[in-house]
Amino acid sequence: MFPIAKFGRQWRPLAPVCLTLAVALLAGGLASRLGLPLPWMLGPLFVVAGLRVRGAALAPLPGGRQAGQWAIGTALGLYFTPDVLRLISEQWLLVVALAGGSLLVGLCCARLTGRIAGCDRPTAFFASLPGGASEMAVLAERFGGAVDRIAAAHAIRVMLVVAVVPVGLTLVGAHGVDHYLPLATRVDPLGLPLLVAVSLAGTAVLASARIGNAWVLGPLLGAGAVTAFGVELSMLPQWAVNGGQMLIGSALGCRFAPAFFRDAPRFLVAALASALLGVVLSTLLALAASSISPAPLATLVLAAAPGGVAEMCITAKVLQLGVPLVTVCHALRVIVLTVTAPALYRLSTRNRGEAGTSR
Repeated sequence: MFPIAKFGRQWRPLAPVCLTLAVALLAGGLASRLGLPLPWMLGPLFVVAGLRVRGAALAPLPGGRQAGQWAIGTALGLYFTPDVLRLISEQWLLVVALAGGSLLVGLCCARLTGRIAGCDRPTAFFASLPGGASEMAVLAERFGGAVDRIAAAHAIRVMLVVAVVPVGLTLVGAHGVDHYLPLATRVDPLGLPLLVAVSLAGTAVLASARIGNAWVLGPLLGAGAVTAFGVELSMLPQWAVNGGQMLIGSALGCRFAPAFFRDAPRFLVAALASALLGVVLSTLLALAASSISPAPLATLVLAAAPGGVAEMCITAKVLQLGVPLVTVCHALRVIVLTVTAPALYRLSTRNRGEAGTSR
């Protein structure tokens, strides 16, 4: 009996992970049968989050979100054909305008967060910028920000945007206007291992350079570089893309717990209000950008939305809304925010004499 008991104790920590995957699989399948938008991401996200808030012992698969991001990044890279790159190069002004506009959106959201929450400036600032959650938390720590609250604020922002924007676009019938198609349209047993290899190579390059969102942008870089030269390897199997969405959705859902809403309720209300303001301001930014771009308004709304890179780009893929343009805009936004956030923070607080101490 001893070996059996020891074996059981060794596998006991995996029980919450296996339960989470089972719940996510059922939720994604049910959402797909019901015809909901982004079923394999939104279904697991809401069901897992709801169970976690009620105290269920669920846990994400270690490395699962990164695996999901890899699948999404690889699938997106197949859209960057030579013709698509040429079209995007003609819209460089739009891409730059949306990236710059995200800075202004972040500043407005930071002011609102600070007013409602009454927290310190670095926490309000870095919790409100629509950049990568991990990157903003690392930067905030240098200036004395509260990393846990910043992570919570970004979890709320991503969940809200993922819930509101795709559903809103679906309700207004924004679907099927994308004329972009991936280069590879079938699964090739010989080309698929090569596609996996080049996508992982891109991930390794960006990860070694410590560039944020390496598990999304790296595969995109690897697969996109090959596709840009017109090399057709293979498409990813649909189950891999759906599985990637499921892993991302369940990982986001596991960020929520009963204590999530009990601790610092005023700050959470501020984070929610800030996220809503970000959606409104980003939509207005998309309306303004429509004057310099021939892209459909729905595509511009996705390109300007303050959501996560993987989440917004997979939304564009599912709804067929300018996948390459949305991907480029979000990738550049994250890069711009990550690089300029420290200087922007110092500039925004210089007149108040509260720039914090960089460590």
